[in-house]
Amino acid sequence: MFRKYWMLTLFPLQPESEVFEITDFTTASEWERFVSRVEEVLNDWKLIGNNSNKPPEKGEYTSGTWEEKTQDINFADFKFSVTHHCLKQESEEGEGKEEPEEDAFPTAMQDLLCMNNDFPPRAHCLVRWYGMREFVVISPGANCEAVISESKCNLLLSSISISLANTGCQVPMFVQIQQKWRRMYHGECQGLGVRTDFEMVHLRKVPSQYNHLSGLLDIFKSKIGCPLTPLPPINIAIRFTYVLQDWQQYSWPQQPPDFDALLGGEVGGVEFGKLPFGACEDPISELHLATTWPHLTEGIVVDNDVYSDLDPLQAPHWSVRVRKADSPTCLLGDFLTEFFKLCSKKESTEEILGRGPVEEEGKDDISHALSKLTEPTAVPIPKLSVSNMVHSARKRIRRHRRVDESPLSNDVLNSILLYLFPDAAIDKSSSENSESKASQLNTDGKPEEKESDDYNLYNQLKSAPSDSLTYRLALCVCLVNFYHGGVRAVAHLWQEFVLEMRYRWENNYLVYGLASGPPDLRCCLLHQKLQMLNCCIERKRARDDGRKTAEGGKEKERERGRERKVSGTTGTENGRLGPESAEMGREVSPGKSWDSWSDSEDEFFECLSDTEEMKEAGSTDGEKGGAKVAKPDGRLHPHGKLTLLNSQEPLYIPVTQEPAPMTEDLLEEQSEVLAKLGTSAEGAHLRARMQSACLLSDMESFKVLHYLAVQKPADLTRHLLPCILHAAILKEKEEESVEDILSVRKAIQQATSHASKLLRHPSPDYKKLEDVITQLIAVETVIARSRSLKAKFGIGKAEQGDNAEDLERFVSSLLEEPEVSVIGAGRGPAGSIIHKLFVSAQRAALLAPLDEDTGRGGGADDKKPMGGASVPDFPPPAGREILLRTCVPRPAPYSKALPQRLFCVLMREDFRLAGAFSSDTSFF
Repeated sequence: MFRKYWMLTLFPLQPESEVFEITDFTTASEWERFVSRVEEVLNDWKLIGNNSNKPPEKGEYTSGTWEEKTQDINFADFKFSVTHHCLKQESEEGEGKEEPEEDAFPTAMQDLLCMNNDFPPRAHCLVRWYGMREFVVISPGANCEAVISESKCNLLLSSISISLANTGCQVPMFVQIQQKWRRMYHGECQGLGVRTDFEMVHLRKVPSQYNHLSGLLDIFKSKIGCPLTPLPPINIAIRFTYVLQDWQQYSWPQQPPDFDALLGGEVGGVEFGKLPFGACEDPISELHLATTWPHLTEGIVVDNDVYSDLDPLQAPHWSVRVRKADSPTCLLGDFLTEFFKLCSKKESTEEILGRGPVEEEGKDDISHALSKLTEPTAVPIPKLSVSNMVHSARKRIRRHRRVDESPLSNDVLNSILLYLFPDAAIDKSSSENSESKASQLNTDGKPEEKESDDYNLYNQLKSAPSDSLTYRLALCVCLVNFYHGGVRAVAHLWQEFVLEMRYRWENNYLVYGLASGPPDLRCCLLHQKLQMLNCCIERKRARDDGRKTAEGGKEKERERGRERKVSGTTGTENGRLGPESAEMGREVSPGKSWDSWSDSEDEFFECLSDTEEMKEAGSTDGEKGGAKVAKPDGRLHPHGKLTLLNSQEPLYIPVTQEPAPMTEDLLEEQSEVLAKLGTSAEGAHLRARMQSACLLSDMESFKVLHYLAVQKPADLTRHLLPCILHAAILKEKEEESVEDILSVRKAIQQATSHASKLLRHPSPDYKKLEDVITQLIAVETVIARSRSLKAKFGIGKAEQGDNAEDLERFVSSLLEEPEVSVIGAGRGPAGSIIHKLFVSAQRAALLAPLDEDTGRGGGADDKKPMGGASVPDFPPPAGREILLRTCVPRPAPYSKALPQRLFCVLMREDFRLAGAFSSDTSFF
């Protein structure tokens, strides 16, 4: 800036008309710009100065909330990511008002000596190695190469050192170097007159001289280089981790499903019609036991290349964590996944099952049976009944499909159909009896509690009641898809189901497992269609029963007329039909059903007008001479005291026709048509006619049947997907009630709420429905893990006694928390069981071949078994962590006493030293 003012002084500004350029010779380099950008980020995040915070509570690093914020910066064209990690702490009242002391150490230096959060089970690696609650990391961008060369590493370290000095930031800052998988960090923390350097060593093999506590103490002492004698005491914390992989004495408790019972035995058996549940493999792969000695000093414990005092059974603190198997195979999850895959299939039933040459030529599909009745044909009239057409199409389907091509065998198919239609197994000698008995049957052989929340769950999911035919059909489709040939078996079952629906409509048998009345719009569309078919069958039965009753009454009248034998009242008069003969002619045609049309085309009956009928009725009544007049039909009840005009006859309210039941897709279609009619007179007339349209059972049933026949397997599974999700949720609720896991209960509620929002949409998002299935699979996995752990720790056995409650609490904590402390360490109830598990595994390992034993934790230089036993109770530790801490003056004897720390990790193929060494920068 001084140079700019100096140049302006030598060359004063010219008048506005003259333009000249000022050359700025203070342009910063890319490195200076990078340092400046780092300083800007620190200022933006307000990381300047020292914030006085209370010491962290015990276990707060694991249970607390960690906050992160990230900012991208560039060094020339190389991108870096700056991330701030901080433990969120609530300051007490009045504490924030106190200003820190001028010569106070930075918070990070104080954390180096804090023992409340050693070996946190779930934290950033730098938190575990250095025990800090706040730090900043600069790492290469996602698509950038790692910083490997020594010159670039030093340049980055110099950059953060300058940034910390310029800004006065006392938060430690790290740079990530080398390949990312190595997790190598170097950093620095600056305070008032003090500085801490964070250094790291990472090797593949553990040097033999440093494979024990004695060698690591030598490294630590030489690094701090304390000039004092004697050296201040060094605090030591040690943790050994043992891994259990073999569960020799415990078999996986999940029993395989009884495949014979799934489709065999009696209808409504224990297994058939229920979704399976549980893991096919052990969802707990490993148990990690951490034995910790939290407070030791040099001289109290001996651990060298010859002898060690570190016996795991004598460790004062035990903690356990379990390693869960990655995506274990679960029965319910597999069923749901395979069923969901059907939704993406595009083949039709005919394409899947194939069609015979006769069918391809004649197009004798069942769905075209109605159109065959109206097409010109040379087929004799008696064979043009609906029953004959359907029966013919059914025979062709079965004749041209070879037995070995059928995906479902006859035994399997019959078992499924009897499960779906248990009324078919009841003696049909009395149809009324059979229907009353069938209505009392239930899927599980017991009445459902229809007021319970689980029963009414179908309202939320828009599926179907759990005792309905649609619900059972969904279970059967899911079953045959998984066990009996996939989509071909589904297509075969659906074809047989549609045939059964047609058979019931033809023979006036109500469809079992559907509530009476109009379609329930709260259920899925397929359930509504089946209810609509039942409505058609009910109307058809009522119509046919009414005709039979009318024909029976008129037949009795004719018999009485024949008995009277009055001359001139029967036969013909002058070549014309007599009144009674005409009446007989009128009675034949309307009373016949579609299956009993006359074989003769010449038979014809002329209908008489209403006036002629009234005259005949009057003359007949006159002839009877005082016979009782029949009560007119269609009267509901008198309308108060109102009478007809010019008559004393009361005015009756007529019996009006009930509104036609409709499914939601037809309602939506009708509403769209009604909205398009507008407000004109003609539109209003058409709207009134549409709204007053009645249910024609024959035509409507052929529409509800054609709709079923043209459904592809993918369409069917989309219709039934809400029912399958409904069944899966009920199954998981049932299994959870046995285990009583709070997190599982909440997860089921979340999955139910998520599914409800999706399924109630007219066209649900199937990608999001797949996420619901993933949630349900996760719930099943957690329940399976709980059962596995309970079996391993013997929960539920009588010999546990008073310790059962503690063990249950311990197992529940293993599922919820990353690491659980063992009360009583190796001598507590849980510790004793864990000890036995390791002893059994060791005994089994002794009998194994030698090449298998070498795969366990520890190398060839592991120490001999402790106590001289031939078979040690525990294997060599898979990992050893040793933490060394002290507070000594550096670099001179008269310097401030500052915290020093070294964290050591010793594994079979990993050796890491993470050191934090503090120095006094005021006096050297």
